[in-house]
Amino acid sequence: MASNDLTYKWKTANIMIKLIVINAVVFLVGTLGSWIIKMSTGNDFFSSYDLLKWFVLPSNLGSLILQVWGVITYAFVHFGFWHIFWNMLMLYWFGQYVLNLFTEKRFLTIYLLGGICGGILFVLAYNIFPGLNKGGDSFLLGASAAVLAIVIFIATYTPNAEIRVFFFTVKLWQVGLFMVLMDLIQLPNQHPTTGNAGGLIAHIGGAAFGYLYAIQLKKGNDLGAGFEKFMDSIAGLFKPRKKSPLKTVHKSKKRTTTNTSTTAKTNGSGVKSEHQAKIDAILDKISKSGYESLTKEEKDFLFKAGKE
Repeated sequence: MASNDLTYKWKTANIMIKLIVINAVVFLVGTLGSWIIKMSTGNDFFSSYDLLKWFVLPSNLGSLILQVWGVITYAFVHFGFWHIFWNMLMLYWFGQYVLNLFTEKRFLTIYLLGGICGGILFVLAYNIFPGLNKGGDSFLLGASAAVLAIVIFIATYTPNAEIRVFFFTVKLWQVGLFMVLMDLIQLPNQHPTTGNAGGLIAHIGGAAFGYLYAIQLKKGNDLGAGFEKFMDSIAGLFKPRKKSPLKTVHKSKKRTTTNTSTTAKTNGSGVKSEHQAKIDAILDKISKSGYESLTKEEKDFLFKAGKE
């Protein structure tokens, strides 16, 4: 009974909750797994990194070729409670704004492409600037770049939307600007061996993608369209093919059937265009005046549209 309940909750959960759960499960596997191995072998030097090292992103190009999947998987690996706690909290806070306006597929696209861009900038920086490698080969882990892509995307797309931070109400563009400036200010003071220069560089890569994606989307250009098609093709490989049922064709009713089908398509297209026009009008209103300017009916309409 409990198993069926968990399965149902997983299937009905939105993509943001699923990403949080996946990150939490990976963290628990790494933490508890390393503890079990320590207790069973007596090896005090064994850590969660030893257990999950094949999923981080190495800076060395030779290692990266043998671990190319790390450019995505690193965004699901955390080594420290507060590291994963703050990342998942930020994802939950700002992810809700994105899901109120856009589909779950677009949310996942921003998260994954933000993480990929952060990882690519990390690898490029460590291979262009030799000073970053003074401490030897480095590796990248954590969802920070992907989460920051979500934050900066929504802060750019709806800059005037407001959020409550403790006792203050601030606009999303102010939060986004603060987070990016904090990374830029800290970067020059990072020590090559003990600092977090690689993580900060990845943050900037994720933020840059989120900003560029939002700006282009406002102009009608979807930078993630090709990636979404790629994800659909990958997902299609795991879906069972349904056999087409046999159809009985009656020649005498061919013209009637064709006319009915054509009429249905025309009506369907008309409904869809009106529906999309209403969404576009609400999004324009948010862009100009912020999310809080919407009426309750408009917010409910957007929420239902995001679930479709």
